Amino acid sequence: MIYNEIESIEEFDNLVSASKEFSAIAFQNIDLISRKSDIVTSTFNDCLFLGCKLDADLINYLYSGNYIFPALDVPFNCYPARLYTHNILYDNIELGNTESYKQCYDYQVYKHYLSTGKEGRSIKETLARRLHDHAITDAVYDFISNYDQRKIVAIMGGHSLPRSESMYKKIALLSKRLCELDYLMVSGGGPGAMEATHLGAWFAKRKESELDEAVASLSDYPIYQHPGWLDSALQVIKRFPRISNSESLGVPTWLYGHEPATPFASKIAKYFANSVREDGLLTIAKGGVIFTPGSAGTIQEIFQDATQNHYLSFGYASPMIFFGNDFWINEFPVYPFLKDSVKNGRYINLKLNISDEVDQIITVLNNFSGSR
Repeated sequence: MIYNEIESIEEFDNLVSASKEFSAIAFQNIDLISRKSDIVTSTFNDCLFLGCKLDADLINYLYSGNYIFPALDVPFNCYPARLYTHNILYDNIELGNTESYKQCYDYQVYKHYLSTGKEGRSIKETLARRLHDHAITDAVYDFISNYDQRKIVAIMGGHSLPRSESMYKKIALLSKRLCELDYLMVSGGGPGAMEATHLGAWFAKRKESELDEAVASLSDYPIYQHPGWLDSALQVIKRFPRISNSESLGVPTWLYGHEPATPFASKIAKYFANSVREDGLLTIAKGGVIFTPGSAGTIQEIFQDATQNHYLSFGYASPMIFFGNDFWINEFPVYPFLKDSVKNGRYINLKLNISDEVDQIITVLNNFSGSR
């Protein structure tokens, strides 16, 4: 059974104005106490109430035939109805005061995550995390439902790529141009190659010279360990507001919470469980995955993606594009290994490409997204 989702008081009001009998509806994270009269004069059956504010009378009224999931006493919302943004994660940030990050929601959740154990030492904590991650996944699929699945493209790569490296600018430029062609750009949502992905998306429809200015100013704080890394990104956002409707989706994790999520991602799906985050990220990138130079994490993602494509896990295989000939052929020869594996039949269905050129990569993706 498909449950319709009601995620705001406005949606609730519209619902009760049209009917008095409701079934198979998920009410998510809404304060319903002020709507008691509407509720007790209506009939609810097989409905979910996820983290909603209800008084004792409402709980008693709704208890029979419905499912009430209470909010748990943790410093994060177990039932987020929508994806995060940088304004939510960095709610108490003060530009020019790098220490203010420690007062932000993102840092407070990370501090709690560490204090309760990365794997969780209590059933209450692990349940709260799973409920949160389930809600984030639900919000991700709500968000991407607005896009052609063959135009959802992920860029994978190292978190340690400095902003001052030429590859950083090339990734940003590639992402910018793809966004301008109505692609949704997705990444792991952290620093390095991931940040470059969202920087490019943020600058969609702006002049390339403006992107150059932004990269130049960011390069003074080249890696995420620099205390000015986050502040410099927020300064760029303030100076160059997003002017297009293009969005991008960052998918970071508190497992790597020492790496702040890039604020250039317009939507942020931050998870506790890294395994859910990584597999989900590759799953939604049905338009293709671009692999930029990286290390262990990127290599893992290559073979996860290859497995999904080999088995046609989601109905078809999508392009696997290796950005950087020298790195992927000589420094870390994954590309020739996969080519040989396809040739000898150990892998099938893989759509392998390699290039140093932004335009060539765009052509590969356009050819794929236009095919059915």
